[in-house]
Amino acid sequence: MKVKALKSIFASFTALALATSLVGCQSTASSDKQSGTKEKTTDKTTEHRTLKVEVFDRGKPGQPDLNNNYWTKYINDTFGKKYNATVEFVPVPRTQEVDKLNVLMAAGEAPDIVFTYNQGTVYNYVQQGGLADLGPALKEHGSDLTKYLGDDLLKYGKFSDKQFAIPGKRTVLLGMNTFIRKDWLDKLDLPVPTTPEEFYDTMVAFKEKNPGNVSGVIPFGYSLQPAYPGLGNIPDAFKPSDLTKKQFATLQTSPGYQANWNLPGFKQAIQYVNKMYNDGLISPAFATDKDAKLLDADISNGKVGAFTTNWDGPYRTAPGTLTNLRNNVPGAELIPIDPWKNDAGKTPKAGYSPNGMFILVPKASKNVDLAIQYLNWMADPEVTLFLQNGEEGVDYNMVDGVPVQTGTTNEGEKMMTVANNLDYDILSNGIELGDKEKNVAAVSAGYPGFEEEVQNALKVGSVDYYAPYYFSTPNSADAKYNTSLKDFSAQMLAKLISAKPTEVDSLYKTLVDQYMGQGGQAVYDEYVKNYNDQNKK
Repeated sequence: MKVKALKSIFASFTALALATSLVGCQSTASSDKQSGTKEKTTDKTTEHRTLKVEVFDRGKPGQPDLNNNYWTKYINDTFGKKYNATVEFVPVPRTQEVDKLNVLMAAGEAPDIVFTYNQGTVYNYVQQGGLADLGPALKEHGSDLTKYLGDDLLKYGKFSDKQFAIPGKRTVLLGMNTFIRKDWLDKLDLPVPTTPEEFYDTMVAFKEKNPGNVSGVIPFGYSLQPAYPGLGNIPDAFKPSDLTKKQFATLQTSPGYQANWNLPGFKQAIQYVNKMYNDGLISPAFATDKDAKLLDADISNGKVGAFTTNWDGPYRTAPGTLTNLRNNVPGAELIPIDPWKNDAGKTPKAGYSPNGMFILVPKASKNVDLAIQYLNWMADPEVTLFLQNGEEGVDYNMVDGVPVQTGTTNEGEKMMTVANNLDYDILSNGIELGDKEKNVAAVSAGYPGFEEEVQNALKVGSVDYYAPYYFSTPNSADAKYNTSLKDFSAQMLAKLISAKPTEVDSLYKTLVDQYMGQGGQAVYDEYVKNYNDQNKK
């Protein structure tokens, strides 16, 4: 049913795009007012306008009104007054951001500035003609923005030689880490596991000896999230270390946390997780815990021995995993480990490209110029410093050129629902001080109370990091099938992980054949074509 629903959404979006190019869909009175004279070189427009901007709603307990808080007031008191505009924020649930954005775009109700980390979604909008070409406005109003990002980063937002997206800048490129209960290891006098085999044996010990003395112990916590269906860093342990450049580019096209069904070794990774499931080592309700809230609760309540998540996941304020765990289980300790060693003795970890989220302006927007002015304003180092840290001497103190937060942004109207306030400072995916060394030094300071832990997580997560291959040409088949294939990948994982071990091999072949027949082959073929065209020289 979900696949049909998603197809229906895309069908509606396609029809709207072809019939109207998504222009004129925003027909409210406020939109009409926004179509007045546009600013070219002066600081203020001749007519007051409203700029609508997406903001992630992470559902953090106690979070302030996402459209009326300390940070939104700063934005309107500075940018708003300078450009005679009101910035209105439109909350979108973080766990449903792609589905929600598809609906908003199809209905012509998307804000003037939207964003996503999903490249396939961007490809789709480009193919459907739903995005504004930002090139002219960037040239006229984005000098600081262009300087801040540079051509090497801006290229990630170019499709068919047009600037359809503004890429955010990532200052930390790490992907995922595996974490383990160090206090459980100590209680059982076990070493930190350094190979898949040692990790498996450790999970067996956790199950049999239950060092946390909890009801319903879960050695390895896992949640199958449809938006990111994958196995974390586990497949890297089974992937051959001698892939050719072409194999790396065309077989490993999804981010590391998503499924790459034709990648050599991926089936072996499935078999490894399947064995853990059948031996009672992973979360029994993994397939139905689609938003990972049950997993977060199990970790927080001390039931989970190990799990894989974002490299800094336990230290984030939302969902506050380590804080909650320590409150519930005094003496509990989580540490990042590196057990996914491959045939070459390395522990490769897929990370991010230097671009962060894709910042987009729908073609229906009347405020393309104002949107670029907003991002250009955000590229100012003083603006970035404030949005990520607040007021010096109140919300942070500068120590050796690095802002150290005082804790005032943990609650109330100043609450940051994510480290460094990245839901409002959308141009920077990570702390940004204009200096690489300072950025690295400042990352840990953005997690008050967990500075040492974050430094260690950075160190572990950086070992054998690799970025995905850069394709200069969009994959139109991926744009067409990305969402439905991800949904089918989630179904495949659920079936394969919970299957009888003797059935995995044949079931894998059957399901992958179906996957390829439902668009996977078309996506792969186009990646091969694009790779060959890109490397003709």
